[in-house]
Amino acid sequence: MAVNDAKFIVSGKLRLWTERFGNPADPVVLLVMGTSTPGPGWPDELVQTLVAGGRQVIRFDHRDTGRSDCVDFAAAPYTLADLAGDAVAVLDAYGVETAHVAGASLGGAVAQWLAVHRPERVASLTVIMSSPMGADAGPAWERALTGKEPDPEHLPPPAPAFLRHLMQVTTAPRATREENVAAGVATWRVLNGDALPFDEEAARRLVTESYDLSSNPAAAANHDLAGRALTADRRVPLSAIKAATLVIHGTDDPLLPLPHGEAVAAAIPHARMETITGMGHSFLSPELPRRVAKPILRHTS
Repeated sequence: MAVNDAKFIVSGKLRLWTERFGNPADPVVLLVMGTSTPGPGWPDELVQTLVAGGRQVIRFDHRDTGRSDCVDFAAAPYTLADLAGDAVAVLDAYGVETAHVAGASLGGAVAQWLAVHRPERVASLTVIMSSPMGADAGPAWERALTGKEPDPEHLPPPAPAFLRHLMQVTTAPRATREENVAAGVATWRVLNGDALPFDEEAARRLVTESYDLSSNPAAAANHDLAGRALTADRRVPLSAIKAATLVIHGTDDPLLPLPHGEAVAAAIPHARMETITGMGHSFLSPELPRRVAKPILRHTS
């Protein structure tokens, strides 16, 4: 896939790796990836579909992933606001004042933060397989992990299959590159769910590239720590969002079940919800990237 521009940009003291595709004269779609995943977590097929539809696309490696700099989290902890600041730095580096912002999973929370706190930078908002940025998942996870029945007041916890996998992968040895890659592929397989076929080859490419390009692959786990920090800026009501909003969610998401996406759509005035039958918590199924890209094209037209 042809890249018009690929470069490091600066966000504070960090260097972030970025890629731009398409005609620089076309409207910009900024893609913000999820937890522990670099820019290529947005599949080339999805990017190509957006470019063919007349969009300029920018994707980037979060701090602690891919070619971007890694952080000593204990010495310099960061929050969702800092990840959002990185996204703004990417736009600034390309001279983009306003972009259509699409975020997946944790990236969806980053996108919500931008729409609330930096509305002048967000032409439209697309939130994919995500949850309200101020939602506290901790109590629901705690009940699920201790075998208690879900509290109907909580958004639902992950599916039992994902929780079982999480317990297995945290205790399995991951000392070598091969063990880390195998664990990563296994995690993506579970996140894909059972309804749609799993593209293992694409998953292996993504996991291998993510591992090999990073100067410290273990640093990607810092995203979990940042994601759990429910700072006051995350609790601002989503009703403050003025940007036209599309929420895309899969019917078979094992990490953030469908009610999470429905809660985002319900909280944002005039948001439109689009469900994708069978989609789990990844883009790693044949034809799925194109299925996700098409509603983004319609929304950003």
